[in-house]
Amino acid sequence: MTLFDVYSLYDIEPVRGEGSYVFTADGTRYLDLYGGHAVISIGHAHPGYVKAVSEQVGRLGFYSNSVKNSLQQQLADRLGRQSGYNSYSLFLCNSGAEANENAMKLASFATGRRKVLAFDRAFHGRTSGAVAVTDNPRIQAPFNSTDNVEFASLGDIASVRDRLSSGDFAAVIIEGIQGVAGIRMVGDDFLRQLRTVCDNTGTLLILDEIQSGYGRTGSFFAHQHAGVRADMVTCAKGIANGFPMGAVLISPAIEAKKGMLGTTFGGNHLACAAAIAVLDAMAGEHLVENAAEVGEYLIDRLHDMASRNSAIVEVRGRGLMIGIEIKGSASALRKRLLFEGKIFTGGAGEHTIRLLPALGLSRDQADEFLETFEKMIQTA
Repeated sequence: MTLFDVYSLYDIEPVRGEGSYVFTADGTRYLDLYGGHAVISIGHAHPGYVKAVSEQVGRLGFYSNSVKNSLQQQLADRLGRQSGYNSYSLFLCNSGAEANENAMKLASFATGRRKVLAFDRAFHGRTSGAVAVTDNPRIQAPFNSTDNVEFASLGDIASVRDRLSSGDFAAVIIEGIQGVAGIRMVGDDFLRQLRTVCDNTGTLLILDEIQSGYGRTGSFFAHQHAGVRADMVTCAKGIANGFPMGAVLISPAIEAKKGMLGTTFGGNHLACAAAIAVLDAMAGEHLVENAAEVGEYLIDRLHDMASRNSAIVEVRGRGLMIGIEIKGSASALRKRLLFEGKIFTGGAGEHTIRLLPALGLSRDQADEFLETFEKMIQTA
């Protein structure tokens, strides 16, 4: 049997990791500024994480959600305190797409409405409902076609207000920062206006913080920079540092009824142990603060570099969620960074390189990237 041909693969296989580095079998070290697509939040093989997961799998890795699991409540308590959403309830699932699916379903249950408003260039996942609110026709099969989703232009509050005034929309779903679109900033003023329009029209606001959340931008969630509060927040990626997990934080105004939602694997014992270990590390090592500090340093240095090099078109981002738009091919530069510079980075379209490292990235490691990047952009 062969693997279904889904991804274009680099001819490199990391076999172990340590902090912000990964290593191949021959011992070659790579600086990881991709974090497995923003998943590695607290670093590879973090000692506390390894201990917690190892001990839990030695006790009980899984049992059904038909019985009590005190780890779920421990996680809910910790996540509520650290995120500032302590009054909300928590639904645990397995992925970001699943979190978004359940958030939209809950919004429809709560409002009795059918439609969801999303934004141009948005990415919310690859399952049926999530792909329907993703602005990419290449990943939408005929099966995904629906009249229940409309798209507005990001930043155009007048268009949003006009659409929501119909009273047909259960929810608006928006990313804290658009990641797949190339670190496209939402704008604090726009988020505040969006919150007001949703309140005025009885529309629920879903903040997709799957890539931009969990401390990545220097606040627990990216939307908290704008001082707004969502009706639901969806999480995944960094929540369990590589163990598959997703979550929905749900406003107390949304009534829970038995049978509305369900999951087999969501919130299992091993996943919860992993997620609690992530929160332990985030708090104990001040990783959110580090993301803010090192991210600001990186962005400032990149802006300075852009002022001296016209090959850099724009630097966007917050904290350790950074997009570097260049004039040439981002794919070609990423390959050079990987094979010549021994640095993993992410891509977003033809011209943008994404940086999504672990939250504990050091200033020395940032300098390691900056020195290599500046040499290579000069000859790109």
